[in-house]
Amino acid sequence: MHTSPLNRRTVLAGTAAAAALTATPALQGRTSAAEQPPSPTYRWRTAVIGGTGFVTGVLFHPTVRGLAYARTDIGGAYRWDDRTARWTPLTDHLGWDDWNLLGVEAVAVDPAHPARVYLALGAYSQSWAGNGAILRSEDRGATWTRTDLTVKLGANEDGRGTGERLLVDPRDSDTLWLGTRHDGLLKSTDRGATWKAADTFPAAPNPTGQGVTLLVAAGRTLYAGWGDSDGTTASANLFRTADGTTWEPVPGQPAGTAAKVPVRAAYDRHTRELYVTYANAPGPNGQSDGSVHKLATTTGKWTEVTPVKPGGTTQDGSADTFGYGGAAVDARRPGTVVVSTNNRWAAVDTLYRTTDGGRTWTSLKDSAVFDVSETPFLKWGEAAPKFGWWIQAVAVDPYDSEHLVYGTGATLYGTRDLRRWAPQIRGLEETAVRQLISPPTGEAHLISGLGDIGVMYHERLTASPSRGMATNPVFGSATGLAQAALRPSYVVRAGWGDHGNGAFSRDGGRTWAPFAAQPAIAKDAPGPIAANADGSVLLWSFVHWDGTKHPAHRSSDNGATWTEVPSFPKGATPVADPADPAVFYVYDTDAGTLLASTDGGRTFTARATGLPSGDSQFKVVAAPGRSGDLWLSAKWNGLYRSTDGGAGFSKIDSCWASYTLGFGKAADGADYPAIYQVGSTGTITAVHRSDDGAKTWMRINDDAHQWGWTGEVITGDPRIHGRVYLATNGRGIQYGEPV
Repeated sequence: MHTSPLNRRTVLAGTAAAAALTATPALQGRTSAAEQPPSPTYRWRTAVIGGTGFVTGVLFHPTVRGLAYARTDIGGAYRWDDRTARWTPLTDHLGWDDWNLLGVEAVAVDPAHPARVYLALGAYSQSWAGNGAILRSEDRGATWTRTDLTVKLGANEDGRGTGERLLVDPRDSDTLWLGTRHDGLLKSTDRGATWKAADTFPAAPNPTGQGVTLLVAAGRTLYAGWGDSDGTTASANLFRTADGTTWEPVPGQPAGTAAKVPVRAAYDRHTRELYVTYANAPGPNGQSDGSVHKLATTTGKWTEVTPVKPGGTTQDGSADTFGYGGAAVDARRPGTVVVSTNNRWAAVDTLYRTTDGGRTWTSLKDSAVFDVSETPFLKWGEAAPKFGWWIQAVAVDPYDSEHLVYGTGATLYGTRDLRRWAPQIRGLEETAVRQLISPPTGEAHLISGLGDIGVMYHERLTASPSRGMATNPVFGSATGLAQAALRPSYVVRAGWGDHGNGAFSRDGGRTWAPFAAQPAIAKDAPGPIAANADGSVLLWSFVHWDGTKHPAHRSSDNGATWTEVPSFPKGATPVADPADPAVFYVYDTDAGTLLASTDGGRTFTARATGLPSGDSQFKVVAAPGRSGDLWLSAKWNGLYRSTDGGAGFSKIDSCWASYTLGFGKAADGADYPAIYQVGSTGTITAVHRSDDGAKTWMRINDDAHQWGWTGEVITGDPRIHGRVYLATNGRGIQYGEPV
């Protein structure tokens, strides 16, 4: 159920961010910082959901009890503190221009210097993404020094669960190694400050391949996995160096489809054996075969120790295909190893554990008891949670043999007794957020529409929603979320569902029911949806995940029947007037035209023309409680306002760029709602608030709280002046309040 929505999030998240960050114009006509009011001090926190994204790596420090690091594909890196049982985000300081660096390709620690930690950052290796970077810290990630690379990394691409691709040389703490996808093996001799190619590494860089998939030390010998072999004995996929200079293929290494790509490796220092997991593809998707082998590093003997070979059938006759992913050794118990299956959908993924060097294995899934009460969404609308999927991150605490953690496509599970499992995820939030509503009344101050996990009703911001994901139907990624302005108990949502792709709520989003019917195109292309002011009319737009646009449809009977609206621009986002139930608006981003309907969405006619065009991310927002008061965020083209229902727009000269905009409760004595936006009034893109109708702006985030790309949605709280909710692409929902 979750394969496609997860894949959509990871693809579309990067595409949207790339589209948002094309060329920035010169600083012409910008309002200077001196003309703006002083910025208030804000406290920023993350609304608690609990994980929700792909944890691609976990690394316990080998010499410090209770210290660990985690990496994610689009949500940055974290440090674990066992005393507080929480993860601390380490990369929130990365700003708008560095959005690509929120993807963490690899983490490395220095066993000899416990305070040192290194991150290899870069989400995408495509031409539209920037180069990667190395962050290095002497204080466990409290502060960082940055080195920009001349190559691209791919933390949110295929192979993101392999690794680690970054390693501190055990012979010399000043020497680091970095495996890249398309530029071979790099080496630094000054603790990551500068890098150059390791010229003696024998594998040739491939501009479209996986490159180096893992780096691991086995004593003083280093091993590097190579993801671009063809699986034959003549095409090596594992190399080693004993002197840090000369690399050679490891003799006798396994070959064949099941051992084509080395995914992870772990070294048992007691037995001097290196365990390697393999698959026929890098994953996390696309694996159908795999194996586990161990190498006796003192003799060079290879032994296959695969727990269960893929290719059988399940009880219902489904093909039991999968690869192997995570690998971790128990530092305290010789011959004790844990490996994970990956992409095993028919029989469900599991962890296998051996205490005798791989001669026998036990599936930990068979005895697992889960407690997901802290993050109820992990039930996915079912009676009990699954063991997980996309398991490529596995780690055993070197100071506690029964403290085992593993990452999935949605969380990080941990156990202290190898039987009882619970999310070990506090502080780690990786949601890709798509829609936010802050209702004017009711129990919840926030309803969210999210990538991968649908819609959530947040009774509290400090605890994961007690109902988990909205059900009936269960959604993967949400594509639309709207509330009737004059009837806030009525909410509608759209997305990729299991029993229909649209639903409505009559109790403000607490419970849901699917539309009685849906247009045929909704099955393959659910898009944004709007409800008019009193909830009597719905407009549903349709956009396929590949970008293909389709005609919008209208319903006046709560989704029982639908009628095509030919005059509505295909794929555009409908906007309801918050005061007049007969009026809708839509912005045709291809033509730069604002259209309006005065007959409840039956027909649309053009009003203002000649507005900025060419970008589907331009956004129109209607000011609450007012008819015809529209604001257009046109990215680097600026901010525009109409007070006559879109007949004419005036450019706002207090900011030069506006990426997303929303409203909240007015300040005391003010006659207009507080306005919040992600935009630029000076030299940087930041989060701003205006209490005077956009005459002046105050920056309300700071350099430590930037979260990369934040151009999707922002909204204030209509009941609490100053509170704002901000969507991020991988760091969940951030909310700020003045202090």
